[in-house]
This record gives sequence, C-alpha cells and structure tokens, in this order.
Amino acid sequence: MQSINRSQLFRASCLALLVTSLSFGIRAGILAKLGVDFQLSNSELASITATAFWGFPLAMVFGGMVVDVIGMKRLLVLAFILHLAGIVLTIFAQGYWTLFLSTLLIGIANGTVEAACNPLVTSLFPENKTTKLNHFHLWFPGGIVIGTLIVLGLSKLGLNWQVQVGVMIIPTLIYGFLFSKLDFPVTERVSAGISTATMYKSILSPLFLFMFICMFGTAITELFTGQWIGVLLQNVTDNAILILTTTTGIMVLGRGFAEPVVHKFSPQGVLLMSAILAAVGLFLLSTLTGNSVFFAALIFGIGVCYFWPTMIGFVAENIPESGALGLNMMGGAGMFAVSVYTYFMGGFYDKLVAQQLPSGADVATYVSAAPGSEMSTLYAQATTAAGPHVIQATLVIPIVLSIAFAGLVFYMRSRKKQELHAKVA
Repeated sequence: MQSINRSQLFRASCLALLVTSLSFGIRAGILAKLGVDFQLSNSELASITATAFWGFPLAMVFGGMVVDVIGMKRLLVLAFILHLAGIVLTIFAQGYWTLFLSTLLIGIANGTVEAACNPLVTSLFPENKTTKLNHFHLWFPGGIVIGTLIVLGLSKLGLNWQVQVGVMIIPTLIYGFLFSKLDFPVTERVSAGISTATMYKSILSPLFLFMFICMFGTAITELFTGQWIGVLLQNVTDNAILILTTTTGIMVLGRGFAEPVVHKFSPQGVLLMSAILAAVGLFLLSTLTGNSVFFAALIFGIGVCYFWPTMIGFVAENIPESGALGLNMMGGAGMFAVSVYTYFMGGFYDKLVAQQLPSGADVATYVSAAPGSEMSTLYAQATTAAGPHVIQATLVIPIVLSIAFAGLVFYMRSRKKQELHAKVA
C-alpha cells in the first residue's frame, strides 16, 4: 500500500461518480424537451430512460465477476471510453434509436464506474466502510443537483440541450486522466485471501438474498421517483425540476454527515427510519400542490438519503465474504429493478393520461399540439391528474420496506446477542 494514494484515488472515484450522476440530472432536466423535439410518447421516453438503468446492472454484474481478475484500473479506463462515446452520441442524436443507444452506452459506463469504485472504496477504507460509501455516494445526488442547475442555467441563457449534455465531457476527461496516472490496490477479497467458492456461497446466504430483494425496493423508491419527478409533477408546480434539486440537495447534506448517524443508529436502524420517511414523503408528493410540494420533497429527500450506500455498506460489513461481486450484485439488482419498473410505469402513465383525454383521442397529437391551444391545455390537465397517481402506486414499496427493515433490526439485534454469548462462552 506504500504507493497507493488513498485520498487521490477517493477524489478521482468521486469525480467519476459525478459524471454518472450528471447524466441522471441532465437527462431528467431535458427529458420533457427530448419528448417534444423528437415527438416521443411517454412510453418511448420511459424506454430510453430505462435503458440507462438496465445497461447499468449488466455492467455491474459483469464487472463484479471480473474485477478481482483484471483489476479496478482497467474497468475504469473502459468506463471513461464508454462515457465519452455515449455523451458524444447523445449530442448528435437524430431520434429514438440514437437516444436509445447513447443512453445504453452511458448506462454501461455508469455501471462500470460503480463496479470498480464500490470495491475500491471498501479496499481503501476497510475500517469505515459504510461511512465512506456514504461520502462517496453523496456525489450521486450532488451531481444531480449540479446537473439540474446546469439545465436551468443554460436554458435561461437560451442554450440548447446538446450544449447541456456536452458539459459532461469536461469532468469525464479529468477523471480519465487521473485514473490513468494512479496506482490501485487489489480488492479486499483478494487481499484477505477469500476463495472464489466462498464468495459465491456467501451470495446465496439468506441474509444476502434478503438484502438483494430489498435493494429492488430502495432503488425504485429513490431513483424512479428522482428520474421522473420533472415529468410527473411538471404541471403541479411551476418549478418541477427544482423539486429534484431540493430532494437531492438534502441527500448530499445527509450523506456528508453520515458518520454520526450510522454509528448511532446502526446501518439497519438507518434503513428502517429511511423507509418510513420515504413513505411519508411520497404520500405528501402525491397530495400536495404548489410550493408546499417542496416540503414534501424535503421529507422524501431525508427518507431516501441513506438508502443506496447504506444497503451496500450493510453487505460490506456483515457479509464481507461476498466481496466485490456481492457489492455489485446489490447495485445491479437496484438498477435492474428500476429499469423494469420505469418501463412498466411509463406505459401505466400513458394509460392514465389517455383516460383523462376525450374518448378515442390520439395521445401523440395532443403531445405535439401547439402551446396555448385547446389540445395542449387538455394534455396539461391530463398529465397533472396522472402524475400523482403514479407516485401513489409507488408509495406501496417503502411501506413494505418499513416492515422488512423492522424485521431486520430485530434479527440483527438477536444475532448480536448470540455473538456476545458465544464470545463469553
């Protein structure tokens, strides 16, 4: 570890994650504009958005299987190449399929970043895994805040969405350069000498499988809502994209001060409180209107703040034998669930909108209607009614998670008592 510069590697990792999150924030900010420019339905927008989410888990699972063999550095060089290609292709997109392919490339790049950086952070900070994963992952909501502000600022200046996407090239080039110059450690599993057979056995343990399933719900609650908030609530408030900025701003602060919270309440206690607050936040988002929606966003942001890094941190601390594969399977599970849910809910949203329009109406005609026309007004009213229904449907997930994590708290408390008795005996 003599030549390993922990602080520089950690900063470079955070920058790579920043590019990942910028892609989410900027895409969320321009999603409605893409729909208008390319005359895409909500189902097509959902399909494009979902592409990033299923490209991500593919890369994470594959990366988790090979990272111990090829090393984290090679994976991050690949991520850099894919990010650059995806960004450039997005800028020159001509329609649905080029947007689909560019989003897929960026999704694979995003997953490759996490496939390498999650085990890198746990290898660099084995004594403080959950806290440092929270510090690392604060750059995900941080990048979304920056991304949405970029969209707002450049839109005010009259610059098009291609320029907004192009901004991502700068941090991409910087993180690619930094990683090319730094030395990397081996993964924690390799360092500890844990066999591959033990690693695969650990991911079949009941506790890992339980967390794996719960990751579906925590990821959907956080990422589906965040990615679609501008679309779902675009006519409920004049500043729908600022709801995402508020939510993610709270997440940045929360993850930055994760250490005392995690140490006081334990990872499983934090997850239980998060699920309860996320449920309350979603309920308020689906019922409040106007500026009061920002209060709902505040509660929701506090709720989802610790979900992703604490889920991964729990596995790293309590099932360390699962190694990089375990961490990446968790992330992959989350993103895969979001991709499936997003695709399903895009169609559901289109059906809800169609139900609000006159019988037999062609939704595509209403989408492309001239601003201020009667058809445009009717479409706006239909989306205003449909958005909160999608959020209410999603509310079921954190309610179920609250029950699941309450059980986890009792289980871990019982396990800790058993371990103490065993030590005394």
